[in-house]
Amino acid sequence: MIYREAGQFKESYASDQAIFPIPQDRVFVLLLVAAALCVPLFANEYWLQAILIPFLIYALAALGLNLLTGYAGLLSLGTGGFMAVGAYSAFKLTTAFPRVDIIAVFLASGLITAGVGIVFGLPSLRIKGFYLAVATLAAQFFLVWLFNKVAWFVNYAPSGTITAPPRSVLGVMVTGPEATAGARYLTALAIVAVFALAAKNLVRGRVGRAWMAIRDRDIAAEIIGVRPLRTKLLAFAISSFYCGVAGAEFVFLYLGSAETLAFDITLSFLVLFMVIIGGLGSVLGSFLGAAFILLVPVFLTNAPHAVGLELPVALQKQLELMVFGALIVFFLIVEPSGLARLWQIAKEKLRLWPFPH
Repeated sequence: MIYREAGQFKESYASDQAIFPIPQDRVFVLLLVAAALCVPLFANEYWLQAILIPFLIYALAALGLNLLTGYAGLLSLGTGGFMAVGAYSAFKLTTAFPRVDIIAVFLASGLITAGVGIVFGLPSLRIKGFYLAVATLAAQFFLVWLFNKVAWFVNYAPSGTITAPPRSVLGVMVTGPEATAGARYLTALAIVAVFALAAKNLVRGRVGRAWMAIRDRDIAAEIIGVRPLRTKLLAFAISSFYCGVAGAEFVFLYLGSAETLAFDITLSFLVLFMVIIGGLGSVLGSFLGAAFILLVPVFLTNAPHAVGLELPVALQKQLELMVFGALIVFFLIVEPSGLARLWQIAKEKLRLWPFPH
């Protein structure tokens, strides 16, 4: 009975249009943020490095793809390539300008990736659907090939890898081998929180409404005054900006060093699965999808040992893939709108409980 809207009223349009108009939601979000900030105090190195940091980075990448695919309706398979642009841009900027703040480097890498996204988003003006997906897939392969073949992007390193140099924020080391997992986690948390808030406000405004109009019926949107050229390219730019920042974090806050193989087509499909499972056109769905993709394989890996079942490693990996794929198909059949829709249904039932309708 504590989740009720009865008796709650709004005194202004701003309060009525707030992101969390119900006080219980605001309290829940504040408690969630406070718990997230306290995680480094009790979480061990494994949870921070292997679970939480990649979760925040993947959630940011999924959020960028969701803006493009979920809200603007433009299917993209080049997320891994755009993340590679952000990672290699951040590497070149940190080596060329060692005194520049690392947060500024992340933002500049996002801007560079936004420019690349606009270039590869030009075909969206004439094609859409499966054909646009193939065009962005070509961008994926071209960008990975470019970074693999042109030695300038890796500063002519014989190994062909890029390594995150040590950089600090407010006197605390956040990148490099000396940076603690807690510092890198808090940096990733701050970035994804700011970007998620910006995305939520963006899709609620004029730009988001234009994207959804293009997604639902582009010809009708153009008739009512939405400019397809500007709207689609803006979607590609902002989505690529998010993916570029996520790619820079992927190397600087998570891997430490990487080569082009880390940004292959598998990464693009992984982020796309996060968006589909979490829920297209949902900011929350980006986080839920990233959590599902990361946590389910961990659970499947540890489940046989928890029940005392010893399996060969090869068989266990094959069973993990089979069960994981079956779970994805099951969730898509049960709720095609994703996990975000299931969360929305649960909230609606809480509002009506104990009444049947």
